[in-house]
Amino acid sequence: MSFSDKVLKCRDCGNEFVFTAGEQEFYASRGLMNEPGRCPSCRALRRQHGSTGGNGYSGGGDRTYRAQREMHPAVCAECGANTMVPFLPRTDKPVYCSNCYEKVRSRR
Repeated sequence: MSFSDKVLKCRDCGNEFVFTAGEQEFYASRGLMNEPGRCPSCRALRRQHGSTGGNGYSGGGDRTYRAQREMHPAVCAECGANTMVPFLPRTDKPVYCSNCYEKVRSRR
């Protein structure tokens, strides 16, 4: 199948962008049937904000930005460093900083 460049309009900013033949070939090789709805700049902005349109986003219907994750202070059970974790630490389970977690995980 041969592809040729297409000019599309971004649904976020309204600017036109080129959906190149190479990009179309890539989409087809991955089984993606839909053309991109956003220009590369708007796609990059969405990725930067961590939004993919799935669950876990704030706002009624506006799923552009992910809700800020609540972080909790903790002390690493391995090295004693103060750290922040995305869950409420319990006293019956050890909590590790990022560096120590990788070390402990690799030992398993």
